[in-house]
Amino acid sequence: MKIVICGAGLVGSAIAGHLSEEQNDVTVIDASAENIQRITDQHDVTGVIGVASHPDRLNEAGMRDAELLIAVTESDEVNMVACQVAHTIFDTPVKIARIRGSSYLDENYADLYSPAHLPIDHIISPEAEVSASVSNQLRVPGAFDIKNLCDGKMNLVGVLCTDDSPVRDTPLRHLTNLFPDLAMTVLCIIRDNAVILPRRGVEQMHAGDRIYFVCDSTHLDRAMAAFGHEEPEARSVVIAGGGNIGLMLAREIENNFSNTQVQLIEMDNNRARELAEELQGTGIIHGDALDESILKEAGVHTTETFVSVTEDDEVNILSALLAKRTGAKHAVALVNMPGFIPLVGTLGVDAVINPSQITVSSILEHVRRGRIRDVHPIIEDLGEVLEAEALPSSLLVGKPLRTAKIPKGISIGGIVRNDKVISARGDSVIEAGDTVVIFAERGKIVQVEKMLSVRLDFF
Repeated sequence: MKIVICGAGLVGSAIAGHLSEEQNDVTVIDASAENIQRITDQHDVTGVIGVASHPDRLNEAGMRDAELLIAVTESDEVNMVACQVAHTIFDTPVKIARIRGSSYLDENYADLYSPAHLPIDHIISPEAEVSASVSNQLRVPGAFDIKNLCDGKMNLVGVLCTDDSPVRDTPLRHLTNLFPDLAMTVLCIIRDNAVILPRRGVEQMHAGDRIYFVCDSTHLDRAMAAFGHEEPEARSVVIAGGGNIGLMLAREIENNFSNTQVQLIEMDNNRARELAEELQGTGIIHGDALDESILKEAGVHTTETFVSVTEDDEVNILSALLAKRTGAKHAVALVNMPGFIPLVGTLGVDAVINPSQITVSSILEHVRRGRIRDVHPIIEDLGEVLEAEALPSSLLVGKPLRTAKIPKGISIGGIVRNDKVISARGDSVIEAGDTVVIFAERGKIVQVEKMLSVRLDFF
């Protein structure tokens, strides 16, 4: 597939890396020569220097032959104009744009993005995506990562295996005997930044391991208890940072967490005043999230969850650590820089929210080919969890999973058939039309696509 990406920042670089690894023809446009040099050094992509919305730059990037435009520059306006130019001049079939401005996202103006006006096929809002991700963290604070799958019928959950976990040092194949009525399957174990797949069931989970599992959503509480995580939904939350993400998160809590008390700390006095006018059910505190007296005023010493979503990674990490030391039971930090992410968990922060990874996940949902419906990159971008439809010609269909030739680096987590969740076991048989949850290590997506279907029309 020929793909043009506008923007070589964190999101553009991550998307380029994913798509180039899968033998796509990728060209990246960015106004910074330094960014283009870096991305072409790191990935097998072509670089074009210039303003991404200019027709001559898009033409040089091969837009006329491209099937897809992904516009993720730092400017909403450049992203929108790039989509318009791609549609009007180059007749590009699919156009995706990252848009951050809240006014552009107002539902009252949704008609703006119709084909007759500003033709954008899919809009990605990082702030809204991050707010939704943090909201999930509040519902299941014992998880460092959680996502709904299969229209909410299943959950993908990342948990830390601790010294107190009941399943610590237990071979995976024994989990079914220990919890016979629990619809849960371990997808992968992450240990020392390496992925371990449950190929034979003899693998054990050790303290410090990060475990990804999928389960029937109605069994989520029991599955969390099996790993020793029985933390209740957060009833008291302190948010550090009153930018777009902090505002959206506070609104989300006000609208959907009726019994949860919220305090929001904002450094800028004018912004704090604006927030006080917009948020009627949230206490607004003007001050520095790194000031212990401000944290005390916000009630961090008794709060269940502290969430730091300022625009400064260092402030987010340090304030989360300070909140934990002050008494917060659970701390979540927003971290933009990928290099910081492996370090944060070892310092004591319970969960990390990475906007770039979340945005990449949203974009990949619209990029993956065939019957792949949803994509969720796991922590540190070590792999992806996919939700896909099994076609009659799939290599998975009609045989027990233990006899299916599943490539290395891929594991099957669950099946949904006629709205019923089926845990993946060795004797499970996938039928045509089933929705299948699959984990694939990074770089294995092509094998997944071929495994799901061998029809020519799939490609």
